[in-house]
Amino acid sequence: MAITSANQLELLQTAEAVAREKMIDPGLVVEAMEESLARAAKSRYGAEMDIRVSIDRKTGKATFTRVRTVVEDEELENYQAEFTVEQAKQYMENPEVGQQLVEEVPPVEMGRIAAQSAKQVILQKVREAERDRQFEEFKDRAGTIINGQVKREEYGNVIVDVGAGEAILRRNEKIGRESYRPNDRIRVYIKDVRREQRGPQIFLSRTAPEFMAELFKMEVPEIYDGIIEIKAVARDPGSRAKIAVISYDGSIDPVGACVGMRGSRVQAVVNELQGEKIDIIPWNEDQPTFLVNALQPAEVSKVVLDEEAGKIEVVVPEEQLSLAIGRRGQNVRLASQLTNLDIDIMTEEQESARRQAEFELRTKLFMDNLDLDEFFAQLLVSEGFTNLEEVAYVELDELLVIDGVDEDTANELQARARDVLEARNKAHLEAARALGVEDSLIDFEGLTPQMIEALAKDDVKTLEDFATCADWELAGGWTTVDGERVKDDGTLEPYDVSLEEAQDLIMTARVMLGWVDPADLEADAEEDGEEALAEEEAEA
Repeated sequence: MAITSANQLELLQTAEAVAREKMIDPGLVVEAMEESLARAAKSRYGAEMDIRVSIDRKTGKATFTRVRTVVEDEELENYQAEFTVEQAKQYMENPEVGQQLVEEVPPVEMGRIAAQSAKQVILQKVREAERDRQFEEFKDRAGTIINGQVKREEYGNVIVDVGAGEAILRRNEKIGRESYRPNDRIRVYIKDVRREQRGPQIFLSRTAPEFMAELFKMEVPEIYDGIIEIKAVARDPGSRAKIAVISYDGSIDPVGACVGMRGSRVQAVVNELQGEKIDIIPWNEDQPTFLVNALQPAEVSKVVLDEEAGKIEVVVPEEQLSLAIGRRGQNVRLASQLTNLDIDIMTEEQESARRQAEFELRTKLFMDNLDLDEFFAQLLVSEGFTNLEEVAYVELDELLVIDGVDEDTANELQARARDVLEARNKAHLEAARALGVEDSLIDFEGLTPQMIEALAKDDVKTLEDFATCADWELAGGWTTVDGERVKDDGTLEPYDVSLEEAQDLIMTARVMLGWVDPADLEADAEEDGEEALAEEEAEA
């Protein structure tokens, strides 16, 4: 193909046609053409030459130029695209380093291979421009619902035409029993929009909890207006879901508003989600109350909350156990996701048996270690004592209130408990030293001998080792994997060390080692205090 004989306006007409089809700037297509022609020219004049092509935006005329740059003598590397100051004097007056000499060169004859290469460059540039345009259009629409049309299915993934490009609904983001055919209309949630080198950039979902929340927002005007808020959503897509709602207007029932007249509002959402059953429950800032609501329709007898561990025990009547757990654990699993709590459900009989077992275990602890008879040991347990530390270091008055315990008896009890604990501590420290624990960790305040031995078994043997620990490695924590809460056990968790206590201990160690300036901690504390005060004033 000879550029010299081509219709010059044809370039512009082609650029405009491609731009209209792909909905991109015609200038980007022209730039792609310029680059493709420049590559073809380099194959004719030499790859090392700096050949550039400029297409006139009005006439379509393509101008080919060779560019050479003036460089220092010692920097001259490419003799085809660079020349020295001395060499440049032949072409320009008083040349300076960095100046460029632009010379027009004859257009090239493009063979079949060069033409094909140029076409590939144009297609690549057009695709890049199209993807950039698509990303810019959708990057701020993540978290919203969009209607699309099914184009095709690839390996279980559905490719959806969303008007300005293609998006993908992955297999694991489809509701289980859904199937689609080309040209089907589909409503989807834009889960993520991100730049990718290849493949789709818009990722859709119909299983995301946020999809259900957005559907309710569309059906319930009070949610759209902010009068009602969806606080949490838990889903078993296509089967069952729970949503927690709260009303900021005392005259509006949040559950009733979401259900609608004769269930019209919730039914619209159910129909969109292929019959997924939805429990709408009132949200409550009191976690036990919220959990009781979340376990509906089961009736709950009692709730015991361990806030530090994020765990809760629920006691239900025997006949309510299967209802509380649900089919294949569905009800309790959804309630756990909704409340963000680890839930342990037991019957009243099971709780009674567990309490009896704990009572017997603590009774035996006091009998074996304090040399007490069964009656006296049971008396201590009944008064709320659970371990030797409580007996050893409690205020004497708390022992004296027990029937039959005078001052001498109380002193003797504490002396026995302290002797046992001191012997244990000595054994723990000896074991820790045998494992290689250094004195820097043994002398660190805030850690008991039992804790030090536990740390040593976890390969934490110096103060430096301890200072590099994360708070959750010590106190334990929870992570969410595939929608399920997974427990991470902490080294010091058996000793009731909270996350806050772990953070304080770690930071103290870092200060002692000189890793952290105490002044910085004080400044951070003041800043946090000011922010908290500002938030309180804003709420007021």
